[in-house]
Amino acid sequence: MTNKLRVLQWYMRTKYFRRFRDERALMEWQERQLKRHLRFVSDHSLFYSYYLQLPSTNGYSAKELLASLTPIDKRVMMDHFDTLNTVGIQKEEAFMMALSSEETRDFSPRIGTMTIGMSSGTSGNRGLFLVSDDEQSQWAGIILAKLLPHGLLAKERIAFFLRANSNLYESVQSGTIKFHFYDLLHSLQQHVDNLQQLQPTILVAPPSMLRMLAVQQADSKLTIAPRKVISVAEVLDPLDEEFIGRQFGQTVHQVYQCTEGLLGATCEHGTLHLNEDLLYVKREYVTADRKKFMPIVTDLFRSSQPIINYRLNDILTLREDPCPCGSPLTAISQIEGRSDDIFEFLSSSGEEKVSIFPDFIRQSIYSGSDRIDEYKVLQHPSRDLEVQIQVQGDAPIQEDTITASLTRTIRSHGGVVPNINFTPYEPHQGLKKLKRIERL
Repeated sequence: MTNKLRVLQWYMRTKYFRRFRDERALMEWQERQLKRHLRFVSDHSLFYSYYLQLPSTNGYSAKELLASLTPIDKRVMMDHFDTLNTVGIQKEEAFMMALSSEETRDFSPRIGTMTIGMSSGTSGNRGLFLVSDDEQSQWAGIILAKLLPHGLLAKERIAFFLRANSNLYESVQSGTIKFHFYDLLHSLQQHVDNLQQLQPTILVAPPSMLRMLAVQQADSKLTIAPRKVISVAEVLDPLDEEFIGRQFGQTVHQVYQCTEGLLGATCEHGTLHLNEDLLYVKREYVTADRKKFMPIVTDLFRSSQPIINYRLNDILTLREDPCPCGSPLTAISQIEGRSDDIFEFLSSSGEEKVSIFPDFIRQSIYSGSDRIDEYKVLQHPSRDLEVQIQVQGDAPIQEDTITASLTRTIRSHGGVVPNINFTPYEPHQGLKKLKRIERL
């Protein structure tokens, strides 16, 4: 259960006291916190005591130590779950409880004082996460500090759409903040009816659901006026961002969160910043210009299930110009998607395959037509491309223009252009995350 005093402490600490004057101050603080946290984790986790092999002296660089180690990933974490967590919970017991909650849609059961959750499994295998009561209070204080537009004292009605509820999310409930979970399994009409009655001040949902609600708003079937709209759980495509923002008259904010933690949130200017006041993030660059990278994260506070030197398979693009907010926290211009959705083509030179990031495919679609409402681009195992387009009104689908745009992009990267086929757009349905660009 959340401790209201601890929630308030974390809120105040995040909102007012953990401010860094510049990048150097941030890095020095991270190093001190890393040393404290790595010592705790090494003393309480059998897996990490062997993995980290901390020196007995304190005169070492924690960041250099992490740089010398091979990062771990979800497979390693799940394989060693029993010895990695510090609270003695067994993987089988946790998995069975999380699976039962998914099936019954009752997400309140716990193991002792631990909340158990399960990831959606979009990366190929499902992950478990553990959250203690204190970590739950910490998360609630941090998320409120980063996302509430008018502070703790303002009354808010939060409509929160997600695949699964959690004690973690319910922990933001208070006297002035009313939290309402909307199960993505329910019908769109049911959601519209409930939202119409609630009139939420804050709307939180995956962009696929936000888009469906925005369509209802455009058709006057839904008439709500949230003060803040927040995208979660899926990649926010610029096409969706513009449409959602226009229909609700708001900047679309983002929360970048996954099983591994609360990784980023937008500032008041709508810029996504990595939460480096909670995390240490190493960058594994994937382009020569060092603008795109895969994050390797270490949570500086999480202790029940420590996240140490953990490689995510997301591709992030750095923002080139400084954010007006002046924060030293890393600014991100785009979450590209997962690394396994980078398209691969045969090389025209015949020497090696050519990789093209989702952003280039996305821009090719945009430049091919200005009447696109929705789209998907799928790359099949044969390397052929399937393009699904839904356009505005009765406008024709400009297949030749889009094909030419994709062809230019692939050839500019030195790739062999495969077959490009157009099929009817298939609307997003169910609990599967929306991917507009996907390698099958």
